[in-house]
Amino acid sequence: MTSNASDPNETPTLPPTTASELKSADGFSRIGKALRYSAQGLNHAVRFEAAFRQELIIAIPAVIGLWFLPVSMVEKIVLFGSVWLLLIVELLNSAIEATVDRVSTERHPLSGRAKDLGSAAVLLAVVLMTASWVLIAGPVVLKLF
Repeated sequence: MTSNASDPNETPTLPPTTASELKSADGFSRIGKALRYSAQGLNHAVRFEAAFRQELIIAIPAVIGLWFLPVSMVEKIVLFGSVWLLLIVELLNSAIEATVDRVSTERHPLSGRAKDLGSAAVLLAVVLMTASWVLIAGPVVLKLF
């Protein structure tokens, strides 16, 4: 770290060599790299995360069925958003688990807490999605039968 000894209020800065490769890129190069990394992340999630694959098995037919559901556009947005949110939270939970496992595979209370908190976030997203679909789509589907 570097700092200016003459100004005690100045925030220390890291040398540019410690910044990530993505941070140093600008313009379309940065966007291209970010998109590539995002695609790699989705690919890893599909290939290595069973929970993400299971949620996709629910999400894909739900989103397709959403187009045929006779509800308002706002309700469709809420239903779609609840599915999307679940997938986002699962990706974040997988990232937390991978990071904790990368740091150490030995059991530690803080590692367990981090994983439990990520799992709790997924549970809340599942509850939100389920409640949204039961309360919005449920009555419409029951009228069809």
